[in-house]
Amino acid sequence: DRDEIRHWYNGYRWLGTEKVYNPFDILLLFDARKFKAWWFETGTPTFLLDTLVSRGVSAVALDDMLSSDELLSTFDVDDIAAEALLFQTGYLTIQGEVDLGGESFYRLGYPNREVRQSLNEHLLRRLQGASRQVAHNIGLRKALLANDFPGLEALFKALFASIPYQWHTKNDIADYEGYYASVFYSCFAALGMEVTVEDSTSRGRLDMAVVFNDHVYLFEFKVVESQPEGEALAQLRTRGYADKHRASGRPIHLIGVEFSKETRNVAAFEAATV
Repeated sequence: DRDEIRHWYNGYRWLGTEKVYNPFDILLLFDARKFKAWWFETGTPTFLLDTLVSRGVSAVALDDMLSSDELLSTFDVDDIAAEALLFQTGYLTIQGEVDLGGESFYRLGYPNREVRQSLNEHLLRRLQGASRQVAHNIGLRKALLANDFPGLEALFKALFASIPYQWHTKNDIADYEGYYASVFYSCFAALGMEVTVEDSTSRGRLDMAVVFNDHVYLFEFKVVESQPEGEALAQLRTRGYADKHRASGRPIHLIGVEFSKETRNVAAFEAATV
């Protein structure tokens, strides 16, 4: 299945337009006849994960970062931008070139499914530990297959409850919607699902869309201390975010998730099928 091979292992790009495959992956795929994160599993990028976590780099931001020539040619490990480090180690690749005021910047993103899925999986493992992560992954897939939204709520409450308090003591990241959205994104991306963040429509930007098992799940995130209760699901309805997806004929589920910066957990979870 060439499309599947391309989806898993193609996508590396430098300054030309042609995308290339990871040859290590292709050799092991043909040898084992199995799709797997072959290159990523040759070594756990401990230093890379430590750097991303210590700098508070969002998993969502990794799929659309900008960098300059200077950053991509920096080799001082003690003083290197996260985007340059990710590019030089092969976890991000050049997706395009952007001109801003006469200066060129490179738009970086994940090259393929292997890297997106594996890197997010390892980031989650740092948050909750390997054993909890396996149970969470299995539960998440089962809940989505059954469209069990109370079960989905319970899973994410358990996940946020398991994140150590120390992760929040040196910053106020838990006050912001982006932190919670990043954790949600990593959960779905780690399972290889089709995830779109900041999905633009004619009436605004949806926080996150997930396509799985021929169903569409539209998420809106809010922090309750800064928004009226029930605002997340209400915004999904009033802005008609489902309209963009109706032509696909797939069932569409609206999911409004509200968080409390005091408890650092889910405060409300509402779902509706439209």
